[in-house]
Amino acid sequence: MEYVCMVLALTSTWTIFLAFGTLACVFPISYFVDMAYQNAFHSLDTQTLGLGFLLLLNTLIFFALGFLIGYPVASASAVIEEVLEVVTEKNDSAAVMGRSSLALVLAILISFHGTHVRSDASDHHYKDGDSVPLYANKVGPFHNPSETYRYFDLPFCVTGKEKEKTEALGEVLNGDRLVSAPYELNFKTERDSKVVCKRKLTKEQVAQFREAVRKDYYFQMYYDDLPIWGFIGTVDKEGKTDPSEYKYFLYKHIQFDILYNKDRVIEISARMDPHSVVDLTEDKDVDVEFMYTAKWKETDTPFEKRMEKYSQSSSLPHHLEIHWFSIINSCVTVLLLTGFLATILMRVLKNDFMKYAQDEEAADDQEETGWKYIHGDVFRFPKNKSLFAASLGSGTQLFTLTIFIFMLALVGVFYPYNRGALFTALVVIYALTSGIAGYTATSFYIQLEGTNWVRNLLLTGCLFCGPLFFMFCFLNTVAIVYSATAALPFGTIVVIVLIWTLVTSPLLVLGGIAGKNSKSEFQAPVRTTKYPREIPPLPWYRSTVPQMAMAGFLPFSAIYIELYYIFASVWGHRIYTIYSILFIVFIILLIVTAFITVALTYFQLAAEDHEWWWRSFLCGGSTGLFIYGYCLYYYYARSDMSGFMQTSFFFGYMACICYGFFLMLGSVGFRASLLFVRHIYRSIKCE
Repeated sequence: MEYVCMVLALTSTWTIFLAFGTLACVFPISYFVDMAYQNAFHSLDTQTLGLGFLLLLNTLIFFALGFLIGYPVASASAVIEEVLEVVTEKNDSAAVMGRSSLALVLAILISFHGTHVRSDASDHHYKDGDSVPLYANKVGPFHNPSETYRYFDLPFCVTGKEKEKTEALGEVLNGDRLVSAPYELNFKTERDSKVVCKRKLTKEQVAQFREAVRKDYYFQMYYDDLPIWGFIGTVDKEGKTDPSEYKYFLYKHIQFDILYNKDRVIEISARMDPHSVVDLTEDKDVDVEFMYTAKWKETDTPFEKRMEKYSQSSSLPHHLEIHWFSIINSCVTVLLLTGFLATILMRVLKNDFMKYAQDEEAADDQEETGWKYIHGDVFRFPKNKSLFAASLGSGTQLFTLTIFIFMLALVGVFYPYNRGALFTALVVIYALTSGIAGYTATSFYIQLEGTNWVRNLLLTGCLFCGPLFFMFCFLNTVAIVYSATAALPFGTIVVIVLIWTLVTSPLLVLGGIAGKNSKSEFQAPVRTTKYPREIPPLPWYRSTVPQMAMAGFLPFSAIYIELYYIFASVWGHRIYTIYSILFIVFIILLIVTAFITVALTYFQLAAEDHEWWWRSFLCGGSTGLFIYGYCLYYYYARSDMSGFMQTSFFFGYMACICYGFFLMLGSVGFRASLLFVRHIYRSIKCE
């Protein structure tokens, strides 16, 4: 009955969500176009036929999307049932509560890409001799994680029975291209040097394998959703200094060691036989006999804990010591900075308040100095109001997206090798939070007395997605030229475009309409004069660029130790699972960014420079520039990445990520500065 109730609840929620989504597809867009093009739909407003047409169109979209989304949601319900069953077996009440609270989120994430990440044998129970799904995923240079190719791009054994696995959206974005492997690893069936095939490699195929061995190519497979790795060959460099003397060997015998518990697969590893190799040094035809061995052994490890071995590497004592050292370093930085700023600002502000109170009792002709002197200009709206509001809206959306990702990570959604879960979550949550960007940008733009809110809304929608789209087009073209798995298929691109068209854009428009109609006014504690005061000449270190350098250095110093592990996970083969520590570091980053931006804003106002709006945003977001600078250091000093494709992917996508950090932290810095400026000017009396 629990599962039946879960399915009914998910179905009801899906119906409500679908109805809301279809309404968001038609009426807001028509209203938006009407506002943008000066009553282009005026005839529809005055004729009953127009409203009837919109209702008919809405109904057709409702039924069409119903057929497209119904089956994935039913599949998602089955996944939720399985997850709840596994969690219940663990008898962990806290885990049950945490996962059940995110059941709906999981269902929506899974239903967006139609197929869920699971093996063909969905219950993972097998009888003796049953076929267990084994998929070959990809091959590629070990030091270039983005440069991966299909497994059968290399001339391995082809039996003619290969079948490609239907993949989820996140798996495709992750570069996974699963195809059935030529090895038969039936449950508890041992094999001893079984021949897969015998084939004669031509000179071209020998050269292809030799080049792959020279670049340290590895292969990746999945057996019952458990990952397997191995190198395809080895290079003999012993006693040789000249690379032309190196010998290249191809492994032709692979041994699978499989652990099982009753009727379930628990662990698998692959070992290459160093004594069974083929010499590929010379350009000549070579006869190869590919073989494999399968050994089974029983274990006491329960099925629910079979993935823990992959996360233990990041929880080793010496790694935890480094992580906690990073936390302590960041906390000390926060305490010192907070104490310094609190002492300085409280003392300075107290003296300022006392001085200004005495000035009010003194003669009226006494000249004002300091930040009170510019009280009539401090709330003068910034230049490029539309761009400023759009940046604030996009940064707020990215901040919300980050919080949701951390929530999913902390409850265990992103366990190791949950293929594509992170990419799916990023796409779906970004689409669902676009209304936050529209509302924040438009409402703030209206508060700044902006008039062309439609253009502001378009700018908000394109501010982050635009550069990301152009970068994706360039990098996807590079991947197509290289025939790499990072090149997205046309169908996946269509799905992403549909999500952006049917979900992101309507929600952005809805948020913009809500922000326009919020009728909120900008809360300024003092009046703004008609004409701006002239800013006095300032030394060079008070200009924008030096201030950004000072503002970005301290937040970056609080996170740089943790950055290495994140980079080694994203652009390497390390596994990162300590999300709680990462969340603490993120909170510290926000606190340091807010405090340093507030301090620099005060010093700027004390120097009678009233143009603090853009300065606070730029200073807050400058940490993103430091992170991109760290990318240069990591690429040349801490990694062995090489080649045009890997280089372009690394610096291209990191530029987009750092740009997102710039917008997110910029909005945090501005919000903190705005609260501070409002507070100090509310505490004094200005004529």
